[in-house]
Amino acid sequence: MLKNKLSVREIQDKDVKLIADYWFKANKEYLINMGVDIEKLPAREDFTAMLQTQLTLPYEEKKVYGVVWCVNDEPIGHSNLNPLTYGDHGFMHLHIWNTDYRNNGYGVDFIKMTLPYYFDNIKLKKVYCQPNAFNPSPNRSLEKAGFKLVKEYVTTPGSITFEQVVKLWEIKAEIK
Repeated sequence: MLKNKLSVREIQDKDVKLIADYWFKANKEYLINMGVDIEKLPAREDFTAMLQTQLTLPYEEKKVYGVVWCVNDEPIGHSNLNPLTYGDHGFMHLHIWNTDYRNNGYGVDFIKMTLPYYFDNIKLKKVYCQPNAFNPSPNRSLEKAGFKLVKEYVTTPGSITFEQVVKLWEIKAEIK
């Protein structure tokens, strides 16, 4: 049996439609289980315009930055930093669009492959991630990828989410 080839690359203009489809064609129950407040989603046109604008900005000016995850060169998900403070820290989000690739162990490898983009391109000292505390897959993947659990608490973890219990994970850049 052939092993799938995993790769990570920066989000490109051709990926904007795929990312928008993930958010705007997703099953509402899936989004709610992920912690998304459907009422807070922007209009698709505004969302795609924001992403396209962010792609044109230099790293130092980005408010959002991300990568696409590929299996055998086919995009199957993405990770992004939002919010981020260039040169300091950012909050990582993890999204596998294709249900065939969820819960199969790829998350750990994708997280490890993504971190150099965040540390090297955005010059981060720390990366945080705060998935819903009751969503075992990302929490397990973060721990296996080397993140340390900081705390479990109630917050509204993003601009399109509702208040929920999350686990705050942290990983620091290696000193070179």
